[in-house]
Amino acid sequence: MTRLRSVPRDLYAAAAAVLLVAAAILVGRNVYTFDDLIVGWPPLLGRWDPHLGPGTPAAVLVAAAVVAYGPAVAARLRWRALLPAAWGAAMAWTWSLALIDGWERGVARRLTTGQEYLSVMDRWRDVPATLRDFNGHILLHSPDNWPAHVAGHPPGATLTYVLLDRIGLGGGGWAGTFTITVGATACVAVLVTVRALAGERPARRAAPFLVLAPAAVWMGTSADGYFAAVAAWSVALLALTVTGRSLWWAAGAGLLFGLTCYLSYGLTLVAVIGAAVLLLGRRGVRERPVLFVPLLAGMAVVPVAFTAAGFDWWEAYHLLVERYYEGAAAVRPYAYWVWANLACTVLITGVATAAGLRRAVAHLTARRPGGPPAPDAARSPDTADTTADVTRDPTGEATERARLALLVCAGLLTLLIADLSGMSKAETERIWLPFAQWLLPACAFLPHPRAWLTAQAILALLVNHLVATGW
Repeated sequence: MTRLRSVPRDLYAAAAAVLLVAAAILVGRNVYTFDDLIVGWPPLLGRWDPHLGPGTPAAVLVAAAVVAYGPAVAARLRWRALLPAAWGAAMAWTWSLALIDGWERGVARRLTTGQEYLSVMDRWRDVPATLRDFNGHILLHSPDNWPAHVAGHPPGATLTYVLLDRIGLGGGGWAGTFTITVGATACVAVLVTVRALAGERPARRAAPFLVLAPAAVWMGTSADGYFAAVAAWSVALLALTVTGRSLWWAAGAGLLFGLTCYLSYGLTLVAVIGAAVLLLGRRGVRERPVLFVPLLAGMAVVPVAFTAAGFDWWEAYHLLVERYYEGAAAVRPYAYWVWANLACTVLITGVATAAGLRRAVAHLTARRPGGPPAPDAARSPDTADTTADVTRDPTGEATERARLALLVCAGLLTLLIADLSGMSKAETERIWLPFAQWLLPACAFLPHPRAWLTAQAILALLVNHLVATGW
């Protein structure tokens, strides 16, 4: 009965998310002009373009299969088998959505356009020299200034695709394949983290939602999907370390976090999620404080390598801020994007996540073990189970929920900091992929998973078939 009474509140949260998106569309199209927002179909960067494609049947079949069998398979499959199954299903979903636009437009040309990384391959023949001179081409008025995405990221992003080219995997097709394949592992990293910190039950409940995320529309093939995976694995390895695994995992976590910072300046905010991992794993940290040695050592590797090669991260970041306000940021109104960015987040995480976040916040604000109940705890049916003392919960489910809620809310805090900074006005449907994936586990709190998965799938299919997304 408790769960049945709380369902309307979930629907209210979902409805509020839908209204936020509707408001962003209506205000963006009727109050502002293209010259104000510089996006074709506000709040998304894209254009209205209803279409079908070769990926349409596959996308519908994948969605139907995950909705019908996903929760049961996630609950029963052995954990070691569940992880590759989730990766494979996430790739199937991402590939099918990308191929709705066809191979050329949906995959092969995505990273080859004028503002993308592959457009500058011929300027990286001498990698050390290019790194030393990288900052000299960031500003708009500098000679041979870098295209927007190259200038907007540290050189680690471009260098990834340069190295692919050097080993014989050049061109947009290989770049797109690499990005989708690596990006799809992000869901596995999040599952590993949730299991390590909050338990296997919530991880299994979250698995179908991580697979069928609407974010897959942009994971294939935006380079931010690749960034999201690297960032997620840095958090996952840290979670494994603080829960008793080898200290080598700490070195790996540090190494990947250092790489993350050299893929995108804004992803330094992943440290907020990392701090939540340390908080949740504080017992392991107290028992093995030495873990900070390999963590910090690993964290130093990539920055030291790039600095030794002649690239100055701090100078580049300040030059980027200057370029940002030379261009679109000087025009795009903060008063619109500070809330319209959140509408983009709804489109990449879905209405189920909005409902799940409501429950996560409720769990986090409920009574802590040994503390007084929240003011409205007695009246709040959906938090009643968390207000009970954890010592009265022999299965530990209340503790699992509270720990999952903290992890999810850390992801939400990271996203809100990015939003308030004003450094991402528009295009957050791709830029915030590394943050948004940490909101998706909130769906583990929801009853009736098939109904919510259906809503997630419908949203992704509608967006991909009605809007020609771009970046």
